[in-house]
Order: sequence, then C-alpha cells, then structure tokens
Amino acid sequence: MAIASKLAWDDTVLPFQLDVSDMRGRVARLDGVLDGILKQHDYPPQVEALVAEMALLTALIGQTIKLRWKLSLQVQSKGPVRMIATDYYAPQEEGAPAKIRAYASFDADRLQGRVPFEQVGSGYFAILIDQGQGMAPYQGITPLDGSSLAECAEAYFAQSEQLPTTFKLSFGKSTEAGGTEHWRAGGVMIQHMPEASPLMAQGEGHGEILRPRDLLRDEDSDDWNRVNILLDSADVLELIGPRVSPTELLVRLFHEEQPRVFDAQPVRFGCTCSEDRVRQSLSIYSAKDIRTMTTEEGIVTADCQFCGAHYELDPATLGFEAEQQDDG
Repeated sequence: MAIASKLAWDDTVLPFQLDVSDMRGRVARLDGVLDGILKQHDYPPQVEALVAEMALLTALIGQTIKLRWKLSLQVQSKGPVRMIATDYYAPQEEGAPAKIRAYASFDADRLQGRVPFEQVGSGYFAILIDQGQGMAPYQGITPLDGSSLAECAEAYFAQSEQLPTTFKLSFGKSTEAGGTEHWRAGGVMIQHMPEASPLMAQGEGHGEILRPRDLLRDEDSDDWNRVNILLDSADVLELIGPRVSPTELLVRLFHEEQPRVFDAQPVRFGCTCSEDRVRQSLSIYSAKDIRTMTTEEGIVTADCQFCGAHYELDPATLGFEAEQQDDG
C-alpha cells in the first residue's frame, strides 16, 4: 500500500497557492529522474549532491514558467566543480511529462572536504529560457554567493525577477526495506508576488546581492516571515517522502494559510541528443578540423555528456565542406 502511493508521488511537481498570504509555490519529489541522471556518471559524492540539488531546483523553477521549449540552469565556477548544467524541457502536450537532464564537469584532484558547495568557487549562476524557433532567448545571471545552490537561485530571483523566493530542499541516498540504495529528493519553492521594491532602483541590499527580504514591503514582511518559519519546520522525511504525500505536507505546514493545489506535472529523465544533432554541431568544422578528430579506426566519435550516448560517424560526411559537396 505504501509503495503504491509513493510511486504516484514520485517524479512530480505539484503547484499550490497559499490564499491567506497571497503566495504561490511548488512541491517536487524526484526519484527515478535522479537515478536516470546520476547512473550515467561515476561522480564523487560531493558532485552527485550538487547535481541532485541542481536537478531539484530545475524541476521546481521549470514548472513555474509558461514554457514552450526549454529552461536551462547553469553554474560556471573557478572551483573544483567547473560547471553544472541542467535542462528542463516543457511537455509537448497536455498531460505529458516534462523532461530533465543534467551533468557536471569537475577536476577530481582539486576536490577537498565533504561539503558540496565548498567545491564551487567564484563564478555565476545563470538561468536561460529558450521558447523555441523565432523567439529571442532570455538569460539572467547572478554571482555565486551564499552557502548553497538554492541560495544562489534565491538571489537570482531577487536580482533579476524582483520576486522574493525561498527554497527548502532535501536530497540524498535512501534505502527502503527490502530495496536497493537509490537517490531521492524533495523540496518546496515559495514565491511572493509584491510590487517592485524601491531597493531595486537604489541598488541596495546585503553586500550588493539582493535577498528575498530586500524586496518586501513592510505590510508583506509578517506574511513572508510566518510562511518561512512554517516552511523551516519541515523535516527531511516530510520533504522527500515516501510516506508523506505532497498534499499532506502542505496541510501539515500551511493549513492556516489555506493551501490550494492544482494539477501535478509529471517529470522524467530525458535527453534530446541524436545523430542528426551531432552532425549539426560538427557542420561548423572544416575537413582539416574533422581529420584531427578522426580516430585511427577512421571514424569520428562523440559522446553525450548528459545521457552517455555514444556516436560513431563517417568523417567524409561531416563538416561544412562535406555539406557543400552534398549541396552541389
């Protein structure tokens, strides 16, 4: 019974609204999605944790946007973990799942300590929105600051979107009775929708990085503080399940705020790589460049960083010179 219920909650994002305090939010539960992402790589524990956190943030943020195609989150860093990249692909039709993929690039010999965020040095956190062909992509960037990727995301929403936003996340390896060890993650995202704060125009805040509280009007602060205190009371097992459903979690935390839920969005691990896309990416190179990529066996190989797919291609069919010959 418990297992059947858990399966219905996993890999979903549940939108909700707190009517009393005029806030909106999302509850996410990831299970198979993380297994799909992490089993492609042999990441050290610190890197696994960062990728899991980034994937959870991506699921929560992606569901808040009226997205036609793709949302991407990126961390670029001078630390041991050089880059973390995630993509969230909007469902192609109503009721279909959204798709998430993620990977990290890192220097194994520079990793130090066990704290994941300490592996990220100075750099930036970026959100990119691509609505597809004919639409100009959007990009927002904020410096890496704080003690977690979640705090970086909060700073992004304060800086770029003027939206007070908070996250409460939990993620890690879980072992259920009679089962094998696997990754689980769960979290809550809450946003207040205020008028723009005068601090935005003045460039004020905490050390040049705006935080959610910097945007709040005096009349909003009590509601924001109260909801955040309630959110902070959630424990790890409540956030990740598997015995507490997302709706039950909302009632436990916010029953006096009158939570109202909407249809849940299923999410799955998914990658858009294909041989055609690999060929397209290689079409910018000349025949001379292609020769430097050709192996002793006379093929050009390419591996997808996201899903591990391996491609072997005939070099004679690659590069812009090959395309010109085909056109001729």
